[in-house]
Amino acid sequence: MKEISIVIPVYNSHECVAEISRQIKDAMDKAGLSYEQIMVNDCSRDSSWEEIQKEAESNPNLLGINLRKNGGQDSAILTGLNYAAGKYVVIMDDDLQHSPYDIPKLYEEAKKGFDVVYANFESKKQKLWKNIGSWFNGKISEIALDKPKGIYLSPFKIINCGVVKEMIKFNNLFPYIDGLIFQVTRNITQIDIEHHKRELGKSNYNLIKSIKVFLRMLFGFSTVPLNIASFTGFFSAIVGVVLAIVYAVQYFTGKADVTGWTTLVILILIIGGLILVSLGIIGKYLGQVYLTVNNQPKFIVKDTTRKDS
Repeated sequence: MKEISIVIPVYNSHECVAEISRQIKDAMDKAGLSYEQIMVNDCSRDSSWEEIQKEAESNPNLLGINLRKNGGQDSAILTGLNYAAGKYVVIMDDDLQHSPYDIPKLYEEAKKGFDVVYANFESKKQKLWKNIGSWFNGKISEIALDKPKGIYLSPFKIINCGVVKEMIKFNNLFPYIDGLIFQVTRNITQIDIEHHKRELGKSNYNLIKSIKVFLRMLFGFSTVPLNIASFTGFFSAIVGVVLAIVYAVQYFTGKADVTGWTTLVILILIIGGLILVSLGIIGKYLGQVYLTVNNQPKFIVKDTTRKDS
């Protein structure tokens, strides 16, 4: 059994495959840690899979997994977790902004008895909108996932294998890795790690993908949207009853004014909009349930670099 499994989702990052593999081997050898490197190609449109295959030929510790269709970063990570066999599992990005030389630091902290250790980046070498998005996602996670305040949901982390085994049991077609973690444990900490500037390739993460990840967290691991819809409907009903009483009193006391079409149209638009939003939220949950009960696979593996895997 390897001490550490390193799961890396790969998407259009052929420039980084060889370098990250070299750094991982060097870092693990210096730390004296046995490891396996699992690189999951999320149906890249470049030569990432060919680069992974090439590296696997000379590196027996590397397992490459090629997915049949693009499922997103979290789905690719979940695929890797299903193959991971180490006592601890490290999750990191493919762009070298997470340095392999920091893995031993996460490992040493995890050995103190923590189930999960996040890398906390005090200074992030990324675009401003990503920093704002991370902050907003963290605040929403405190409500939706009951995330402890002060914990940064970093994509660079190490997880105890016992937690991983429980995470992969969840039958969730729209996985959100941090959501799965908080479903299993609260024995979590973080340590300060340097966030590096991307030197090779370009980022594949855009605003649309970030929003999709946010929605996975919100709808896949929380009933907060349903609670908001219920509260809004209840509040609207209370306002309607109060206004009905006010208008009735004015009518019977002879103080009622002739209402115009503008007021009526505005009320219809507001109430109708709230109804449609509520139905949309309910439909989102029902859609996810429908796909789950129809046993749609969470991921589909096309090929691996080990024919016995």
